[in-house]
Amino acid sequence: MNTDTVAARGSGAVRRALEAELRAARARGVEQPVVVDVGGGSGGWAVPFARAGCLVTVVEPSLDALATLRRRAEEEAVSHRITVIADDSDALAAHVPAGSADLVLAHGLLEVVDDPAVVLAALAAAVAPGGAVSVLVANRNAAVLHRALAGRIAEAQRLLDGDGGVAPGERDTVLRRFDTAGLTEGLLAAGLEVSLLQGDRVISDVVAGEVREDELAEFELAASVVPALRDVAARLHAMARRA
Repeated sequence: MNTDTVAARGSGAVRRALEAELRAARARGVEQPVVVDVGGGSGGWAVPFARAGCLVTVVEPSLDALATLRRRAEEEAVSHRITVIADDSDALAAHVPAGSADLVLAHGLLEVVDDPAVVLAALAAAVAPGGAVSVLVANRNAAVLHRALAGRIAEAQRLLDGDGGVAPGERDTVLRRFDTAGLTEGLLAAGLEVSLLQGDRVISDVVAGEVREDELAEFELAASVVPALRDVAARLHAMARRA
């Protein structure tokens, strides 16, 4: 994958895990890995995957986002590798055969759906034996910490006491946020075993002053798997497989 293209959507740690998954699929003899991107938006992941030789299905309800995805796919000459489905994540099973995907992505999805458990079950059903589900979610601990450090103590307290969702008076579209325990429990309940749990954007959103991008990237890679730092990263990333 062209890492420059997906830099805005995921850190080096996330990209590294996804690229390893593609290599594993090809090692199993899969020439064109099948990727399903649920809530894939405007193609921040889908287009690079298609360019890397994957067959990609994007399930996304936003027609505006899909229009951008189609334009990007045409510009990169990968439209023939991308199937677009304009529907909600709840309808995944109606469009994607069970056990057909080598890699299923749900990035920035569980925070906004009505029922994360239903979506996780659908993701688990879609992935093929040996394949993986990649889940990227907003981290409640990070949201609490950032608000507290900004002096917004009352908001931080509400997030700390609740499920990390929208508090009265806040302008926020996130219905819920997760910590490592909650994310792991949700995946296990869906019949998935977590093979990797790491942080994404540990300091990138809060680092002060100018920093060298190569140094920041190197630090993020190292910090992503340190539990104490992972647990306060802006986002949590899990790779999981069917039990």
